[in-house]
Amino acid sequence: MHFVNAKGLLTGTRGHCGMNIYRGCTHGCIYCDSRSRCYQFTHPFEDIEVKQNAPALLEKALRSKRQKCMIGTGSMSDPYMHCEATLGLTRRCLEIILNNGFGAAIQTKSDRILRDIDLLDEINRSAKCVVQMTLTTYDDALCSVLEPNVCNTKRRIEVLAQLQERGIPTVVWLMPILPYINDTEENITAILKECVRVGVKGVIDFGMGLTLRDGDREYYYAALDRHFPGLKARYIRQYGKAYELPSPNAKALQSAFNRICAASGMLSTPEECFAFIHAFPEKHVQMSMFDM
Repeated sequence: MHFVNAKGLLTGTRGHCGMNIYRGCTHGCIYCDSRSRCYQFTHPFEDIEVKQNAPALLEKALRSKRQKCMIGTGSMSDPYMHCEATLGLTRRCLEIILNNGFGAAIQTKSDRILRDIDLLDEINRSAKCVVQMTLTTYDDALCSVLEPNVCNTKRRIEVLAQLQERGIPTVVWLMPILPYINDTEENITAILKECVRVGVKGVIDFGMGLTLRDGDREYYYAALDRHFPGLKARYIRQYGKAYELPSPNAKALQSAFNRICAASGMLSTPEECFAFIHAFPEKHVQMSMFDM
């Protein structure tokens, strides 16, 4: 872990903004796209870059914004990885979001988010808070191989249930689905049934498969060699160096996904889910206009 003073924090449009307080991750997920070379990491991925001035940058940015909106975090690095337990930068940024009347949209795999459930509740009552949780693999043993340094799917479902009890809306990222590993109808159905049970608002799916870029591909293939001998050669024969690796079972999996989401009323397209996540409550938009 090393500390830097960042020049800026927020990115995005007027309607919604994003921030990454950390760069890198210690969760160890074997498929992590953030390892890709295109993101130009100049340090080892597990050597977390901490933007120590993130709260000050966020405070300054939000005070200067003329219109309230949703502030997202977690798109590149999980805001609740291990170092957050001691550093508390995510919590401080949530306090700033609350104090300035903005909304929060958080993406994580970690149950450490429950430490801040009081703040999430307050943000949701005063504006809006959406928690996005990634779920890929229902089987605990397999989950511990694919996502070794973070809580398993069943624990994440417990987190979703606790958020629902507070009335905090949730969205699930059902991805990636890894060919020949977790791409079974049994896995997809088990996860979706739990989403229905705990009242998830929507589920994001990008086609029942995996994407690999340079950097990410090498890391993933090394993990296949360790845990699934012979599977790398099968991938290379079938996909070559393709960016998109759809599951051979994609059609059946998509059919099951569509059927369960339609029957339960969950949002089921990326467009629907993102529209919900990014929408700031109209009453607060009107109030902020009067404050201009």
